[in-house]
Amino acid sequence: MSDEALKLMNQADRARREHRLGDAERDLSEAVGLCRADGARGELAQALKRLAQIKRDSGHGDAARALYEEAVAIYRQEGGAPELAHTIRHLGDVHRHEGNAELAEDCYLEALALYRNQKATPPLDLANAIRPLAILKDDAGKVEEARRLWAEARELYAGVNVEAGVAESSARLARLAQRRESAE
Repeated sequence: MSDEALKLMNQADRARREHRLGDAERDLSEAVGLCRADGARGELAQALKRLAQIKRDSGHGDAARALYEEAVAIYRQEGGAPELAHTIRHLGDVHRHEGNAELAEDCYLEALALYRNQKATPPLDLANAIRPLAILKDDAGKVEEARRLWAEARELYAGVNVEAGVAESSARLARLAQRRESAE
């Protein structure tokens, strides 16, 4: 990757943190162009994924979906299971927010399988992959599956001291228990 593309991606990351989405989008679009011109496919996938996140932040799910799909295709060809899993999970988020539960579930299950098949998967990455699948199962009324997933996520979040994840998981589990009691 060219130094210029890397510089643009770093600038874009800073702009996103500072809520300057237009600047981040401009820099990432330029980085994508440079990576395409250089034939730097791994770096192109990184730039596409970052640009997709900016599109999501800006409420442009269709554009984000296309960018994530391209990044997934590159990661499938180039390898890199952690990057592939992470990108597929985000693609699943786009599908879920668009109301495409079946496509979202396919993405989440694939991402989870990739993470579970890697011994070096950080627990936080695994918890963050379990969380949206748990939400999806809960939304579909699959209480027992959702309960099992939320319990696993809570354990993982607790193991890495992510209090917000533990709190959300615990609250979701309590709500699921109430729903189960109400149904009985």
